[in-house]
Amino acid sequence: MKTEAHHESERFFSPSYIVARQRFRKAATSTGAALTQHPIKTTGPNQNLTIDVATIGSADPTWTVVITSGLHGIEGFFGSAIQLAWLTQRATRRPQKARGAVVLVHAVNPYGFACLRRTNEDNIDLNRNFFDSHESYTGAPDGYQALARFINPASPPTHREFFRLKALWFISRFGLPALKDAVASGQYRYPQGLFFGGHDPASSTRVIQHNLPKWIGRSVSTLHVDLHSGLGRYGQHRLLLEKSEHPSEIGWYRDVFGDDVVEPAAGQRGTAYDTSGTLGQWATRHLRKDYRFVNAEFGTYSIIRVLSALRAENRAFFFDRPATGAYMTAKSNLLECFCPSSNRWRTQVITQGLAIIDRSVRAQTMTEPASHPRNSELGGN
Repeated sequence: MKTEAHHESERFFSPSYIVARQRFRKAATSTGAALTQHPIKTTGPNQNLTIDVATIGSADPTWTVVITSGLHGIEGFFGSAIQLAWLTQRATRRPQKARGAVVLVHAVNPYGFACLRRTNEDNIDLNRNFFDSHESYTGAPDGYQALARFINPASPPTHREFFRLKALWFISRFGLPALKDAVASGQYRYPQGLFFGGHDPASSTRVIQHNLPKWIGRSVSTLHVDLHSGLGRYGQHRLLLEKSEHPSEIGWYRDVFGDDVVEPAAGQRGTAYDTSGTLGQWATRHLRKDYRFVNAEFGTYSIIRVLSALRAENRAFFFDRPATGAYMTAKSNLLECFCPSSNRWRTQVITQGLAIIDRSVRAQTMTEPASHPRNSELGGN
């Protein structure tokens, strides 16, 4: 039975990228946000694609909170819902003399959002694509090469895969942490394979690299939250820090968000795995010294189920026809793995997502010079 909270949360989830974008733009406009669009050029039927950015608050902020969604396209369904919920329920509470700004970047990978893919128009995992030189877009982990035929079969998906049994065998042989690092850390050798990081900066990567410094302006302090799903305990979130984060700063994150949700870096028992070419690595390396970055990772299903869905969808995309039942099943399974249809899950992630943004804004108001009014209302209670 649906509760009132379930109904409230459900209304923020959109059935498609186009609807999500329309709702985001409308909500941003109603709050008086500065709204811009950045087109992503692709071939084929999905050509009207944009990264949309809403800036709420000061035009010359002393601090900034950045919230990005849909870096992994299909994850945009849940990330967009959190952004829409904040625009609808929180943004209008800001005081008139705000000294900070909240920047909502909607659908960093609009192609993947629109086409129910985790990757972009060139099969690039954008969170493996942020590098400074072309020399970085090479190679693959040794473990990935050994598993390439298993995780990237050159054939359409079938109903009798026995994927779980095979995956459990590999886990028993190599261990789950080693397997995660080998498969998902990022590879640049197999363009049709999972976790392909590209051979040069993708269109979305260039948009972010060019515009992110402009979006934060002259802010003294920035806190960037990148919304993700698919890893961790069902309906629960973890805030994953970059490896470059200094140990002395970890206490700050725990004070802001809570001891139980902050995870300093990928480790043997952690939620995440070591990755290369991430947005967080690039942002903290290139932007101001006081630029904090967290990956807000919301758990869904087991890692085996998620990897199985990624594998099946990738096979369907490259080796099947869109009209087949297997193709449609692969798409729906992938969507379920990154944005579960459960009312309970959706209510939980909206509640937790709003709390993350509220705490981010509240923490950033503490960076304002004493001569300026506090902006404690911008993010809610």
